[in-house]
Amino acid sequence: MSMRATRRAVTLGLLLVYCLVRSWVSRLTGPDTPQRRAQWNHSSAKLVLAALGVRLKIIGTPPPRGLLVSNHLSYLEVLVYGAALPCFLVSKAEIARWPFFGPLARAGGTLFIDRGNRESAISVSQEISARLQGNVPVLFFPEGTSTDGTLLRFNSRLLIPAVEAGVPVTAAAVRYVPEDGSPERNLCWFGNDAFLPHLLKSLGGPNFSAEVRFGPPRIYTDRRTAANATYKEVAAMRSAGAPILPQGAPVPAIVESQQVEG
Repeated sequence: MSMRATRRAVTLGLLLVYCLVRSWVSRLTGPDTPQRRAQWNHSSAKLVLAALGVRLKIIGTPPPRGLLVSNHLSYLEVLVYGAALPCFLVSKAEIARWPFFGPLARAGGTLFIDRGNRESAISVSQEISARLQGNVPVLFFPEGTSTDGTLLRFNSRLLIPAVEAGVPVTAAAVRYVPEDGSPERNLCWFGNDAFLPHLLKSLGGPNFSAEVRFGPPRIYTDRRTAANATYKEVAAMRSAGAPILPQGAPVPAIVESQQVEG
């Protein structure tokens, strides 16, 4: 393992412990509400990204509420979207059992779904419906898995709560841009890659930017229409590098976070 990977791994480990302690203290000193958990996740993710030297670029306006759907490239999206806005994530059930990452995900109000279990999908859908009544967006990845950048078909099941409640659905696209010009694919976690070796490889790699592009919120009356429309939006944002906007809307500015070299 390189010195850079070692240094960043130690930094990451210490920060994860610090953030977990902060979550415990927060629950002891105030009401343990979903909103407070989302805010804790937001501040923690920003801290970790900055310490690891990741530059976050936000293009467009993060939604204040509703359902947020995105392509999925890596476990890095937990930090990237967490830093971009306060939100609740829908994640695969296995993560709840991971050391450190599981407790941290639970502390941030993550909803866990067993994608092969119909009862789990129904239960999570009901939880999403309840969360959508508040003012914190719920983020899920309709591809159902992380990829090498190839956009997979969007599953429409978890779009049902937003469609039935008439709340806005916002499409978002994430991409990674290594500073040395290496392929984005090197940062993607997909296929049979083991988590820990991939994490260490990423920590030892070059600095990179994480770019998140948000489209406009839209109301849908049919889940399949919502899945097809958001798929096209995400594909367009990934390929053309610009969000789809209503006709006549101003082009959004790029908001860039401060970088701390890691």
